[in-house]
Amino acid sequence: MTALSAVALLALATGCAGPAGPSAGANGEPVAGGILDVSISAEPGCLDGHGISATQQQFLGRLIYDNVVTLDEDGDIAPYLAESWDVSEDGRTYTFHLKQGVTFSDGSPWNAEVLGQNFEHMRDPATKSPLAAAYIAPYVDGTVIDEYTFEAHLAYPYTPFLYTLAQSWLGMNSGKAITESPETLCQEPIGTGPFTVADYRPGQSISYTKREGYDWAPEWLEGDGAALLDGVEVTLVSEPVIRHQSLASGQYDLTENLAPQNAAAVQADPDFTYENLPRTGSPYVLSFNLGRAPFDDLAVRQAFAAAVDTKAVTDSLGFGTYTPIDGFLSKESKYYDPTVEGVLAHDPERANELLDDAGWTGRDDEGFRTKDGKRLVVEVPTVESSTPSPLLVQLQGEARKAGFDLQIIQLPQAQLTELRYAGDYDALAGVWHTNTTDVLFIRYHSSEITGERIGQNSSYVNDPALDELLATARKADDGPEAAEAYAKAQHRLLEIVPGVPLYENPSQFAYATTVQGVAVDTSHPVPVLTYAWKAE
Repeated sequence: MTALSAVALLALATGCAGPAGPSAGANGEPVAGGILDVSISAEPGCLDGHGISATQQQFLGRLIYDNVVTLDEDGDIAPYLAESWDVSEDGRTYTFHLKQGVTFSDGSPWNAEVLGQNFEHMRDPATKSPLAAAYIAPYVDGTVIDEYTFEAHLAYPYTPFLYTLAQSWLGMNSGKAITESPETLCQEPIGTGPFTVADYRPGQSISYTKREGYDWAPEWLEGDGAALLDGVEVTLVSEPVIRHQSLASGQYDLTENLAPQNAAAVQADPDFTYENLPRTGSPYVLSFNLGRAPFDDLAVRQAFAAAVDTKAVTDSLGFGTYTPIDGFLSKESKYYDPTVEGVLAHDPERANELLDDAGWTGRDDEGFRTKDGKRLVVEVPTVESSTPSPLLVQLQGEARKAGFDLQIIQLPQAQLTELRYAGDYDALAGVWHTNTTDVLFIRYHSSEITGERIGQNSSYVNDPALDELLATARKADDGPEAAEAYAKAQHRLLEIVPGVPLYENPSQFAYATTVQGVAVDTSHPVPVLTYAWKAE
């Protein structure tokens, strides 16, 4: 997932709330009906969660998909399409007892055979999964015990398994569609969720229609039966300023990604509800490529980290809504160790000393450091846009103070993806949200370097000591052993310095107060609209 950029500053006054829907009853009880108009900042290009890693799937996936399990309001694993499960003593066999009577929107049934089909679809090379396949990597195979009992066999104990199955990218697809027409799932996904896709126009809009007969929402949603809304209309509005204006004017009822520069105006308006919720997992990080110069040199990595004033960068980009961080794990994540704080401190003097010691003692006529006649260049590719990424522009200025020439390379998305998977870059700005601390394995274990499958270790970290800690942590039961391994891993990352941690990954959204019953997912802090409704 690439970093989301802040854009041009513009303060706007908010207007009236969104267009009126059905009136609430006299006693304030919800009333069914109406269409909810939503604007989103980006469109994933595919609606099959197994084949994408797009941030927007956290929100969009909850409209059409259900999961094997869920996280309840306290963040604990709870039943969903599986009513219960058993885990063997060695932690390698999970036996799922599935809910009966559930159907997909194509009329096909949910059962044990379909669960196995979904696991295979996630890891099928044809799916080209950038995320779901990695999350179930320890899965070896499964056995259908009976129609509603499935036994999953893992290569080794993998405590994050249930947490990953609760994530929106691992929602359940129709087994019939997987077998007969898997190529259609991007455009016409078939789930068991509260809405169905009526019309999908990539790059423009998605129309969702209420699923009649839906009656298996998770308990934490505190609702029964079908959704209350008749449908949800989702429109791509890429420009943050326009997203805010159209929300304020009432064109849209909800926006999924409110720009930080508009947060104060929305917060001050009683006609709107504003949420700013940190996501668990990895914060925003400028990740170094340790597999090539100049960041194959630890001293250069340490120098870059010391040169960047992350608080100044955060304040400039976040307009008071971002939280700076100096570790490689979100503070909201389980097993976050606060003793990591203060190690990667802004220290310009130390940055200069480290670069001198590393041999970058020369200066060219533009003031950039040189070594053996070669300039200290850091190339950072990013997706092309009308203006360079404000985040990278900020980092460019910070790094220049120590003599780094950070060059922003704007590329079409396809070419950027090609470079990413080829490892042909010096650094990348990005973020990785997941509901489990196993994000450290996904981002920094050597097995996650891109090879036979798409890996997410974009820093090319290959450290045996770190590998051992991360393997121990993912095999350990929740408790002291996992806590100790994760704490040591966080400190080991501070020694390796695979990048510069910048700020927490926020989920910022807003909606008109005429919209009621909006729940917030605990796996991903995004709005869930299953039992949302509209009032005057």
